[in-house]
Amino acid sequence: MLKNAKLVVGSLVLGLSIGAGGISLAQDTSNDVQNTADTYKQLNLFGNVFERVRSEYVEEVEDKELVETALNGMLTALDPHSSYLTEEDFSSMQVQTKGEFGGLGIEVTMENGLVKVVSPIDDTPAFEAGVQANDMIVEIDGEQVMGMSLSDAVSKMRGKVGTDINLTIVREGEAEPVKLTITRDIIQIQSVRSRVENENIGYIRITTFNQQTFPGLKKAIKEIKAEAGENLSGYVLDLRNNPGGLLDQAIAVSDAFLDKGEIVSTRGRAKDDVRRDNATAGDLTDGLPIVVLINGGSASASEIVSGALQDHKRAIIMGTKSFGKGSVQTVITLPGHGAMRLTTARYYTPSGRSIQATGIEPDIKVERVAVVGQTDNSGQISEADLRGALDNGLEKKKDDESTSKSKDDKEVEIEVDLEEDIVDYQLTRAIDLLEGIALYRSALK
Repeated sequence: MLKNAKLVVGSLVLGLSIGAGGISLAQDTSNDVQNTADTYKQLNLFGNVFERVRSEYVEEVEDKELVETALNGMLTALDPHSSYLTEEDFSSMQVQTKGEFGGLGIEVTMENGLVKVVSPIDDTPAFEAGVQANDMIVEIDGEQVMGMSLSDAVSKMRGKVGTDINLTIVREGEAEPVKLTITRDIIQIQSVRSRVENENIGYIRITTFNQQTFPGLKKAIKEIKAEAGENLSGYVLDLRNNPGGLLDQAIAVSDAFLDKGEIVSTRGRAKDDVRRDNATAGDLTDGLPIVVLINGGSASASEIVSGALQDHKRAIIMGTKSFGKGSVQTVITLPGHGAMRLTTARYYTPSGRSIQATGIEPDIKVERVAVVGQTDNSGQISEADLRGALDNGLEKKKDDESTSKSKDDKEVEIEVDLEEDIVDYQLTRAIDLLEGIALYRSALK
């Protein structure tokens, strides 16, 4: 009874509020009816095509396969990150987020009908075989990738542990396709690695954001403090070639270095569909200087962390521009039928930046190799290059604003001598910077 009363009151309020606008309401209702009718016509079209295919296609196709393919086609047409997951795919995804799964050890996406490597995962068969970020996989065991869905390609790359797979890869700068034979293995991801550099700099490498990441980070910081002691001058947080992962882990990692303030906000379709995540008191690194290393393989959760630390001026971001994936995917289970991965929001850094299709620009630009006139972005695939990629949800800036740089722009480009014998130039520069900051601080005491 109370529910009915509320309904009546709501109707009365609506009637009083529209007044002479009743005609507009009628027009809106008419439009809704028309839209519904058009939708049913389209569904009838789908039914007609479905029946023709199942009855007249040259080979018999299972109804389940047709429906699943249609669902996946509908979702993948929206953007590169939405897709339909079969029960098997959904189960594999759940295993992967726990940090252990079978396969090659690469994060991939689909672009222009081909499989693009976002980044190889450290110490996996793909990494050891020499697969690189931005490689284009054109053949899997001699079969052309063109025409496959991403899920089909991933399924073909999975297989029994110990079996070989042959990949043909097109790589920027290589005149001929690169052919690799990789042995499948159980991928056990140690998402956090750490060590002490030069007896005073803590180095922390995060390879992915899974359920083990934040606990691994806390353990790494504790071990670094114990080893370096009072000599500890700062930290290098290495997020290069980190393809992302779980949002809650990105928030927890950011919170580890922040005392207060917003970490990230996610904004959905509706204006009031906004979620803000804030830091809690307590900086695990005791306020010591931090340099975050990023590159074109740093995506999604990596960009949340680097963007939050950059906006709060808690860390210096060094390296090259990140991938630019600023969208949030929600996995919606479909009981008995797997799940759907749907893009439901964009995320924004604390200052309100959307990095979707734009990426995080480093404060200090340091290329991986030192070639004058050549940058690390040559031939690089970013989120903005993916077919159907979302825009960043913000108004485009004027041409003169986008092409000119502010006088306050702190970006520094550093070139490297090709003859300089340095294994990891970016890391070396990060350590040099932290040691310089430590020297400056000690001089002020």
